Formats: sequence, structure tokens, C-alpha cells
Amino acid sequence: MFKKLLIVGFVSLCLCVSLVSWESAKAADMKIGVMNVQKILVNSVSGKAAKEVFDQKMQDLQSKFKAEEQELVDMQSEIEKKSSAWSEETKQVKVREFQKKRRELQEKSDDARFELKTLQDKELAPILKALEGVVEGFGKKNGYTLLLDSKGGVIFYSEAVDITDQLVKELDAAMAAQ
Repeated sequence: MFKKLLIVGFVSLCLCVSLVSWESAKAADMKIGVMNVQKILVNSVSGKAAKEVFDQKMQDLQSKFKAEEQELVDMQSEIEKKSSAWSEETKQVKVREFQKKRRELQEKSDDARFELKTLQDKELAPILKALEGVVEGFGKKNGYTLLLDSKGGVIFYSEAVDITDQLVKELDAAMAAQ
């Protein structure tokens, strides 16, 4: 009985060793590439154009709110300086007016943030769609088994497997063809 267990244990050990060796050999045949999607978007022609549109809209919104923000600062300063000379009723009216304008500006700011997010999504959607096709085609054409985004949880990778710059060129070509 002990002899059978020893033989079964030995056979199991040999089987495990051969499976590990086979998996290691199989893994050695894998070709893995790493890309930085953020860098691709920032460095591609279409990504730069989308960023310009986004930045322009952000500047427009900021300049639109600048006057209202200054008005709030001026109102607060006036309340601080003159409140001791005002009647209690006047103070309350001025404070309520200030709070109302601050809430209105906050609502406008929230709407502007939503508008910017929508614009960003609209501008990036076609680029990301094209990038998806570019990455898939690049991976198949170059025999990659796995392509990873370096910002998606990859802790370490050799620069030799970084294909980001190649994908920027491929994306530029794909977007120019559209």
C-alpha cells in the first residue's frame, strides 16, 4: 500500500514538473506589448486637435465666469467692510443676495463641467474607436499574443515591449484616412 502511494506521488510529481515546463515553454512563445493609451492620445494628431477644441471651450467658459466670480468677491468685500454700518435687515438682504448669486454661479459651474465632459467624450469617442481597430490590427499584423495599457495595472515592463510610439503613427494614419 505504501509502495503504491509512493509510486502515485512520484508520478504526480513528474506530471506536475512536465506541465510546468510545458507552460513555461508555451509562455516563452508569447509576444507581449505594452502601450500607454494616454500618451497615444496626447501625441497623436487627432488627439492634439481634440485637446485644442476642449481647451478653447474651457477658456471660453472660464472667461464667461470671471466677471461673475469678481462680482461675488466684490459683494463679499462690501459685506465685510460695510456690515457694521448697515441695519440688521440690510445685512440680511445683502447676505441672502450674495448666497443666491453664489448658488447660481455654482449651478452654472456644474453645468459647464458637464458640458466639458460631454465635449471631451464626443471628441475622444471617434479617436478611441479608431485606436481600438489600430491596436487590434497592429497586434495581429505583428504577431502579438497580448497588448496591455501601461496605466491599467502593469507594475513593470521593459521599454523593449513598449509600442506606444508605433501606435501613435498607426493612429495618425488611420485618422487621416477617415
